[in-house]
Amino acid sequence: MSPAARLSSSSDLGSAAPAPASSGPSAPAPAPASRGRAYVETYGCQMNVADGELMEGVLEASGYEIAASPEAADVILVNTCAIREHAEQRVLGRVGQLAAVKRERPGVVLGVTGCMAQRMGDDLLDKAPHVDLVLGPDGYRGLDGLLRRLRAPSGRPRRLSVVDLSREENYRGLEQRRRSSVSAWIPIQRGCDHRCTFCIVPYVRGPEKNRDPADVLAEVRQLAAQGVTEATFLGQTVNSYAHDGWTFARLLREAARVPGIRRLRFTSPHPNDVSEELVDAIASEDAVCEQLHLPVQSGSDRTLKRMLRRYTVDSFLEKVEMVRAAVPGIALSTDVIAAFPGETEEEFEETLALLRQVRFDDVFTYRYSPRDGTPATRLPPAQFVPPAVAQDRLERLIVLTRRIQSEVNRSEVGRTEELLIERVGRRGGTVLGRTRRFKAAVLPGSEEDVGRYLSVRLASTTGATFVAERLARSAQAA
Repeated sequence: MSPAARLSSSSDLGSAAPAPASSGPSAPAPAPASRGRAYVETYGCQMNVADGELMEGVLEASGYEIAASPEAADVILVNTCAIREHAEQRVLGRVGQLAAVKRERPGVVLGVTGCMAQRMGDDLLDKAPHVDLVLGPDGYRGLDGLLRRLRAPSGRPRRLSVVDLSREENYRGLEQRRRSSVSAWIPIQRGCDHRCTFCIVPYVRGPEKNRDPADVLAEVRQLAAQGVTEATFLGQTVNSYAHDGWTFARLLREAARVPGIRRLRFTSPHPNDVSEELVDAIASEDAVCEQLHLPVQSGSDRTLKRMLRRYTVDSFLEKVEMVRAAVPGIALSTDVIAAFPGETEEEFEETLALLRQVRFDDVFTYRYSPRDGTPATRLPPAQFVPPAVAQDRLERLIVLTRRIQSEVNRSEVGRTEELLIERVGRRGGTVLGRTRRFKAAVLPGSEEDVGRYLSVRLASTTGATFVAERLARSAQAA
């Protein structure tokens, strides 16, 4: 094995306990001396994006300038996902490409962070000999100290693996370096207490940890003061949030009432925690958007039981009915896994039937991917669906969901909507924005429109995206 040090979160990382809350105004800390340039490249979900922003915040506070490319950086961090094998293989390939930067400039530190780093640990140092640092999601507070060790003059190369999970670490006192001035990701929960048999998250992010609501609301108010008008709460099962008597619905209501916040979203909720209280908050709070991502995973009760999802098809449909009755026109999206071990053709057809019945606005489709350490990998080998059959099911899922999405979107052509412009479009002279219901639309515009709220008419659709026409009453965000 390559030489590596497995550090505990209480030694070289510094204390993982939450930083104390500020007791009052204090003089600004002096700017740290320049430490060079750092680059963070992120793969995976919204939580990974937020973690990438967090690492950039730690690096900036430590004196690093954030580089625009790995070739311009002295420290390169690849922030990773472990949900599917394909994602890990893609990252390993990318890390191999970045080794060329190290060969050209031997002093460069190359690190792999995030869920894949947590899952593989020291094994990643063996598989990727050019990697200097393996850092799990609970180690970001100590990033500066680790880089100091790696970059200090030494008689031999140093390589570090830091993958301890901490029940106390909630990143209190650390600030994300926001990449967008339009909208913001706000993690309110880390880890997961659900043990779905296909999912690696509890093993790479640990048990559920919920932030203090006072800290969350202070962050929302700070963003609003900076002119950010849209925020999204993040958590693995975000609506299971609970802290000192606060429910998720209460937190959502309080955040929605912060002056300056015009749109509030959250992802990803668990169907079991969709309560009447939460649905009422979506229906009654003006800032909470009419959009809900509700992962179903399968339309078969037998498969759901084997996945340990803790709901049935009927109870899931009851939640859908409750939401749609309270919030007419709400946009619903979901996740579906094809070819879970033991899934029969009849059970897969039940999933297709569920999709036809609910008619989700968007569906994220996946082929089952075994993750070492998860219970599903211990099922009898004979239950695993042959790859060709699994791929066929995935392709059929995609065809159906795209057809339904196209039909739903075509029915909405002609609607008047409010777009929040997120960025300039890929084609010159266009911008891209989203409606409150999270539908994407492009229209003529320029960089000056980014961050504005525009009244538009949805003129046509390509199936997944709309083409919009600007209306006269468009107004800039307050």
